[in-house]
Amino acid sequence: MPNFIRLIIAFAFFGSAVALFFFGYWGWGILLVLLALIVAVTFFFNEKMLIAQYFLRKENMDKAEEWLRKIKNYERELIQAQHGYYHLLIGLIESRKAPLQSEKYFKKALAMGMTMDHNIALAKLSLAGIAMSKRNKREATMYLQEAKKADKNKLLAEQIKMMQGQMGQLDKTVIQRGGGGGGFRGR
Repeated sequence: MPNFIRLIIAFAFFGSAVALFFFGYWGWGILLVLLALIVAVTFFFNEKMLIAQYFLRKENMDKAEEWLRKIKNYERELIQAQHGYYHLLIGLIESRKAPLQSEKYFKKALAMGMTMDHNIALAKLSLAGIAMSKRNKREATMYLQEAKKADKNKLLAEQIKMMQGQMGQLDKTVIQRGGGGGGFRGR
């Protein structure tokens, strides 16, 4: 349902509540005010996104994906502030199935913007992991530093530290394999 319809319904409930208060039906008026508040809250927080986040926390990726797929046209159904979070959630689900395919969702989430710093850090940390799997150390280091800077509350400090340790392991495997891009010497 488009967002403007939710606002119209919320105002209709609120207007009806005022009329009920005026005629002395306080109980029904309070009930309609509560319904108006619930409908108005769904304008800012889409119920499908909330249910998908719930299933992500419970690590039920199939159900989370099912609820996110119910959002047919995210530009109409979500407010502008939720567009980045929508792509972040899809990226998190895709990263479980095909990690390299999720890169575009994380980049789109960052481009669309998110207000919470720990979500920005999560997207950048995921991009650092993707860059490491592509053996692009410079890009991985850049994303890792940006994730460290964005993680002001240290919610992802342990994951960032673990990723830095893996990057050190990546250096060791390149050295053991004789990497370094020296090319053909002596020819």
